[in-house]
Amino acid sequence: MFEFLFKYPSFLFHKGRFVLLAPWPLWILALAIAAAAALLFWHVRRHHGLLTGSRPLVIWLLETAMVALVLFLLWHPALSVATLRPQQNVVAVLVDDSQSMGIQEGSRTRLNEAVGLLKSDLLDALGKRFQVRLYRFGKDLERIQKPEQVAADSQATHIGDSLRQVLAESSTLPLGAVVLLSDGADNSGGIDLDTVSQIRSRRVPIHTIGFGREKVEKDLEISDVTVAPRALADSRLTALVTFRQAGYTGQKAHLTVRDGDRILAAQDVTLKAEGAPQTEALLFSAGSVGPKTLRIGVDPLAGEENRENNAVTRLVNVEGRKPRILYVEGEPRWEFKFIRRGVEDDHTLQLVSMLRTTQNKIYRQGIANPKELEDGFPAKPEELFAYDGLIIGSVEAGYFSAAQQDLIREFANRRGGGILFLAGRYALSDGGYPHSPLAELLPVRLPDAKGTFHRDEAAAELTAAGRDSIICRLVETPERNAERWKKMPLLMNYQDVGEAKPGAVVLLQVSPQGRRSSPLLVTQNYGRGRTALFAAAGSWRWRMLQDHNDTTHATFWQQLLRYLVTETPGQLVTSTAHPVLSDETRVPLRAEVRDKAYKPAANARVEAHILGPAGQSDTVELTPKPLEEGVYVAEYAAEKPGSYVAEIVARRDQEELGRDVLMFRREDGVAEHFHVTQNRELLEKLAEQTGGRYYTPRDASKLANEISYSEAGITITETKDLWDMPVVFLLVLLLRGGEWMLRRKWGVV
Repeated sequence: MFEFLFKYPSFLFHKGRFVLLAPWPLWILALAIAAAAALLFWHVRRHHGLLTGSRPLVIWLLETAMVALVLFLLWHPALSVATLRPQQNVVAVLVDDSQSMGIQEGSRTRLNEAVGLLKSDLLDALGKRFQVRLYRFGKDLERIQKPEQVAADSQATHIGDSLRQVLAESSTLPLGAVVLLSDGADNSGGIDLDTVSQIRSRRVPIHTIGFGREKVEKDLEISDVTVAPRALADSRLTALVTFRQAGYTGQKAHLTVRDGDRILAAQDVTLKAEGAPQTEALLFSAGSVGPKTLRIGVDPLAGEENRENNAVTRLVNVEGRKPRILYVEGEPRWEFKFIRRGVEDDHTLQLVSMLRTTQNKIYRQGIANPKELEDGFPAKPEELFAYDGLIIGSVEAGYFSAAQQDLIREFANRRGGGILFLAGRYALSDGGYPHSPLAELLPVRLPDAKGTFHRDEAAAELTAAGRDSIICRLVETPERNAERWKKMPLLMNYQDVGEAKPGAVVLLQVSPQGRRSSPLLVTQNYGRGRTALFAAAGSWRWRMLQDHNDTTHATFWQQLLRYLVTETPGQLVTSTAHPVLSDETRVPLRAEVRDKAYKPAANARVEAHILGPAGQSDTVELTPKPLEEGVYVAEYAAEKPGSYVAEIVARRDQEELGRDVLMFRREDGVAEHFHVTQNRELLEKLAEQTGGRYYTPRDASKLANEISYSEAGITITETKDLWDMPVVFLLVLLLRGGEWMLRRKWGVV
């Protein structure tokens, strides 16, 4: 319709520049329109005495608009557009050769349709005007001579890399345009801004032709799975599984977490709205020490079109380390005794405690040697930073010197450790914490008052966040867990702690009789670490007032303390942005190295010793990253599919600063099974950002004519007349016809 009214396609108006071809200056046109408007105004007032009110003004406006239009046409409006010179420019035609193009849709595959379109008349039509270079692309780009050489056998689609390679190969050629035939199922993370900027700097339009259905009838696809990459032995982990489905709304699906043939967790869920992302949580045990390759997903459904996108692989490194937690308690009390007893059965944690028995005497337990804590609470960074977690019980803020309070803050901020604050007679507001530097660490704003510690009964209630938290998961299923918390014995000895800070998460609330609820268990991130508050000193009743075989008290405390220390970093922390590579080989390695005071360590030597499939062994040296002190990076090429384990060691002079284990995995032939519908949004956006146009196979016949309008390559400037557009004559008819109809209606014809 647009082309019918305006003579030319819409994209030509975006590419072209509006010009007036008449030799007269524009100010004469404005002056002529103003003079005509004045003359018509005098004429309407003198000869239309029968018109009253606003009617003369309407007639005057219609007549003025008509005269202005005619005068404007006399100035010869036109579009000035750049067009490619015939036979002097190169057009690159890229055909998607990935496996997703081999998907059968109807009687033909997507590739059959693309090749058929090229062979029908598109290549011949382009060849009559330009020098055509034909390519196939998937994971890599390759020049070919005929469309039949495309086989839909590439295991990945890298559109951005292919476009960059075309630009590089044609850097000395007059490249006028690129034609991209694809389903848009790019699995390299999309087309980055640098690539788009390179294309736009050369003004090369990318015209895209999209193939494939934009919607499937019956399918369920995993969008993402989030699970902690590291865990302590026998920890309970949560896998957050996000998926979309079509055609199965209201039906049941079976989610599983598998370690080889062994099922670690399983759960039935009801599928929600079609096309909307749905996230479900599965709890499972990390198991024994060692690397784990987990298969997480949904069992295939009846009639599903694509069963290869129902599961993904995730890696979890179950570490054998035993984090050490320092527990500082200011008075002998039941809570101290039962916390120690609850952690005794957890062989992955080491609880070191110092109990103040009198004002100047402490009792130490769990120490590694007689010298440890001999002088009381640590006063040096290397002493305190040797621990992974810190618990501060019923001890006043003034017990710690100003230097020690700063050190405690740096324990979370710089060391990355976890700190837990407990309620007590000498703790929190009653211990002077609101006016100490330690108030900054607390996840709540403490009231500036005394007498906040109460010896009354109160119930602990789960919040919405608590229902989803692994800390408060006493029973596997969320519904049963919520019921279990309702049956827990009442607490004694709770403390008013004010309101949670922005960004903090309240997992439990305390509900005393006759008083409003207040936060009981609150967590927050702080610097590189995390802090938590448990505003009660009577959780020991959860052990004493239940069956002697009940383990909920121990389970709660073990999970809370694991939260404190599981993510506490060592002096060397390694990571990779892509732990699971789908049809990729490049593995970015990153190491953050710190000294014993956990300050960035410069001048370190960092090496990665990598073991891969079939006994492959390599050593890679990581080099310092500019502008990031203490950070070392490298890139490793994983040539074979399978799992890799890298032991990374950091040294400075003869001192070993730390060592860490990093896992990654390369999988081939996987990426093309995901996102198999046409990604029309990506193709349209690519065309729009580069000055091209998106076509369906039906309207691709227009491409041969429209591709000539380009500012790249060798061009000439053409002008396209606008005065004879059908919309102009329609506008003239509307103006004159509208005036006549109004005159007749008002009786002044």
